Amino acid sequence: MIKCVIRELVDNSGYKRSFVADKLGVTVKQLRNYETGHSYIPMDKAFMLADLLGVKVDDLYRRDDN
Repeated sequence: MIKCVIRELVDNSGYKRSFVADKLGVTVKQLRNYETGHSYIPMDKAFMLADLLGVKVDDLYRRDDN
């Protein structure tokens, strides 16, 4: 099972969701869909988000063995 940790990373970044969404070229609602796993972030936006947050694309998701 894969767990999305985008919400945690955005919360820890100190950036407002509206700022992050604007940088990605998406709405805040779409960003929340990425955070909750309702939709997967496209690869181009995943790289943009990872760069913005100072992490690797791999860090946006974590393996959850529960």
